[in-house]
Amino acid sequence: MHDRHGHRVRLIQSLMKKLFAVIAATVFSLSAAVTSNTWAQTSFAQAIPAPTIAAKSWLLLDSTSNQVLASNEADMRIEPASLVKLMTAYVAFSAIQEKRISLNQMITVSTNAWKVDAESSKMFIEPRVPVSVNDLLYGLIVQSGNDAAVALAEAVAGTEEAFATLMNREAERMGMKSTRFSNSHGLPSPNNYSTARDLSILATHLVNDHPEFYKIYSTKEFTYNKIKQANRNRLLWLDPSVDGMKTGHTQEAGYCLISTAKRPNGTHERRLISVVIGTNSDQARSQESQKLLNWGFQNFDTVKLYAKNVAIATPNVWKGSQNSIKIGFTRDVYVTVPKGQGAKIKPLLSRKDPLVAPIDKNSQVGTVKVMSADNKVIAELPVLALEQVAQAGLFGRALDSIRLWIH
Repeated sequence: MHDRHGHRVRLIQSLMKKLFAVIAATVFSLSAAVTSNTWAQTSFAQAIPAPTIAAKSWLLLDSTSNQVLASNEADMRIEPASLVKLMTAYVAFSAIQEKRISLNQMITVSTNAWKVDAESSKMFIEPRVPVSVNDLLYGLIVQSGNDAAVALAEAVAGTEEAFATLMNREAERMGMKSTRFSNSHGLPSPNNYSTARDLSILATHLVNDHPEFYKIYSTKEFTYNKIKQANRNRLLWLDPSVDGMKTGHTQEAGYCLISTAKRPNGTHERRLISVVIGTNSDQARSQESQKLLNWGFQNFDTVKLYAKNVAIATPNVWKGSQNSIKIGFTRDVYVTVPKGQGAKIKPLLSRKDPLVAPIDKNSQVGTVKVMSADNKVIAELPVLALEQVAQAGLFGRALDSIRLWIH
């Protein structure tokens, strides 16, 4: 009996020693965090004044870091005109990727597609004359053909109404909260509306999700039915770094352009996307878009903060089959800062402690707040589990339950 009592005492003492060790380690890590937060308290330079853009609504996005660099009336509801065709292309690209249609598939043109507004932009397909999906994509993107848009919609979904349902489903999935589509071409409709912010989201998805098809947007001209038409995006001729994206125009929308350019930035390239809505001429939409792109490249750097799948920390895990877990990001993480300020940013990690198993791989376990030197939040990034941790056995879980209860 005495030996059994002594064994219990020794077990409790052992648990207490481990507990104190955990507490000491926690206190030490907190002290280290407080100390690390006191460095580099010098401020960034004053915010860089945005350029004056002659448009109803506009936004400049660094899609490498997913940060908006400047905007004006970015959440104003606008008529998107032919910018709608970006979603038409996205849905068609997805259908090809999922093998629901193919590039070489021949489509018989319906009267509905052929007779679309005769005064609008067309690629000049003809009724009952087969045309390939590949040609329809070039007609949609390069020639901005409204007839191509309807033909693709019918090829993918049977009817344009059913296709619009797919468009709205994708918009919802992307988080385009202020957007609605009612047709595939963008001709005026009360139920066709969007915002500059939402359109920047769509443009980013188009570039990132379908790089194999995105190259079509840099095509300068396309000939179909012996009719050659030039891409309406003038910046493809004026700026060699521009590789897309789409023009739009109606009387209500004005002249619109989503443009994107990719230029070197140290050891990597960065991509900017400008959305300019409602200028007063074809020439103006090009000039204002070029102004935005140049301003963004000249005044900001994009800094690589973390590499994908590399642990940024290995915190303790409770009740797990292992004592720690690697956490980090599943993609390379970049942040955009004013020129020359990259060395002054401060990433601060906060975790969902205690981390208790089971923990699924890729589940969020914390957040990194990227702070400027004057303690303004530049970005908030979800930190993920880079590995899976199963539950420990019964004894391990019981032991950690006691430790957590005392903790």
